[in-house]
Amino acid sequence: MIRVIRRYGGGSRKLYDTEESRYVGLDEVAGFVRRGHELKVVDSATGEDVTAQTLAQVILEGERRGFSFLDTAFLHDAVRRGGRALSRKVEQLQEGVDRLVKVGVDRLPTVRAMRGELDRLREGVATLERSVRALEAPAGRGRSGQGRRNGTGGKNGKRASR
Repeated sequence: MIRVIRRYGGGSRKLYDTEESRYVGLDEVAGFVRRGHELKVVDSATGEDVTAQTLAQVILEGERRGFSFLDTAFLHDAVRRGGRALSRKVEQLQEGVDRLVKVGVDRLPTVRAMRGELDRLREGVATLERSVRALEAPAGRGRSGQGRRNGTGGKNGKRASR
């Protein structure tokens, strides 16, 4: 769910968290993002989405306080290429993390053993499904022969006439 923050204009540029019904500062907005919240910041007067501007302010304030979020090379790249640079860097970082996690998981002996066991279970389920289909196949071939199989037939296993 997206957490909506309303930005009120004027010189103060107050931020109002609609979820907690209170005013918040940029440092709290940064904390929301760090804790995994998706934010949408909306200008209260125009309804315009000002999320990117507000997040840029969060980064700027962090830089002013000496908390460097981004390295200089990245900032140069971001200015040169625009917003796409950040998206590409985030995607590259995510791909790298995904690769590292996969390699780490594959190296765990128990995971390899579980994968083998899972493959054997899949084969067993497939065999069981084939057997069930084979048992169901004769029963699904119309009504002939049903009387004899289930004991409802007439004299000598023949169907009673109607």
